[in-house]
Amino acid sequence: MKKVGIIGCGNISGAYLTHAAMFEAFDVVAVADLDLDRAKARAQEFNVPRACSVDELLALDEVDLVINLTIPAAHGDLGLKALSAGKHVYNEKPLAIELSEAKAMLELARSKGLRVGCAPDTFLGAGLQTARAFVDSGGLGQPVGAHAMMVSNGPEKWHPDPEFFFKSGAGPLFDMGPYYITALVNFFGPIKRVSAFARATFAERTVGSGPKAGQKIKVETPTHIAAALEFTSGPLANLTMSFDAVGGTAPNIELYGSEGSLLVNDPNMFTGHLKTRHGRGAWGSGEWSDVPVTRPYSENSRGIGVADMIYAIEHNRPHRASGDLAYHALETMHSILRAADEGKAITLESTVERPAALPEGDTEAILQ
Repeated sequence: MKKVGIIGCGNISGAYLTHAAMFEAFDVVAVADLDLDRAKARAQEFNVPRACSVDELLALDEVDLVINLTIPAAHGDLGLKALSAGKHVYNEKPLAIELSEAKAMLELARSKGLRVGCAPDTFLGAGLQTARAFVDSGGLGQPVGAHAMMVSNGPEKWHPDPEFFFKSGAGPLFDMGPYYITALVNFFGPIKRVSAFARATFAERTVGSGPKAGQKIKVETPTHIAAALEFTSGPLANLTMSFDAVGGTAPNIELYGSEGSLLVNDPNMFTGHLKTRHGRGAWGSGEWSDVPVTRPYSENSRGIGVADMIYAIEHNRPHRASGDLAYHALETMHSILRAADEGKAITLESTVERPAALPEGDTEAILQ
């Protein structure tokens, strides 16, 4: 069992601390935050032995791995500090804001024999792993393409401190895009080329809840993005990410192939309803039918990426929610905004292997 320290005790830390107890691979022994009182409150709430400053946590010999849950702008800098302190690092998404920071993290980790992991790990959940098995077994026939869409009217309605969502390196693309891009790479492999259009519909937003309710936020990044993705393996996908609309009826993700289609669950969730439609040859009449979920982790299992990373370290194998996968997603997002700005298709420089699918089973042993 590895000893883990969590840095950043904000909104998302509750999910990690709640679900850490379900994994035998690691134990959270310390939490830290710039606001020490907030760290102490989290430690008390979840019975974590130690609450301390960031520097104190990084100096703890007993901490093997740092889960970095700071705001996106701090992901790169703090990740580098944790690696420099000899800790493995698992960042909340995105891996960093700037590609240069992300690349520096991966290079430093390799030079020190350490691992970098990164959220999202929802692609290891029951829904997307069942969908992966469906694709791998030929359920689509020849994969042709995909539709991926996240449309909302923005997080400022519910988040108590939402300003960072509208800064450079955030917006719907960097906030929610990693879920969708990672899921698509899980299905089809690396992305080769992108093109896109982008806009910010509203120049400012108003905080709708919490102590900052009524305050105005200046929007500094595109908040509605329409992109096209070309995968190295051939499929084409359209990706829409928006904080500017009230929603719609289009599926979060739908996969298309020569022999069938697959309606996939929300990639921000660990499971959901999957449906398939086959309309050619021996596959049937073209009616939609349910796809039974056959993989484990159907409940909220945030932290499974950390557990898989730890078992991968112990067994000297690649981990699934890897820094390389997160870097490819980050370059994809940067390339989408660049394509929209420059009005041309952008070919990515990075590539990545599809993460290994999870085997069938119903216990944590499948990660080992």
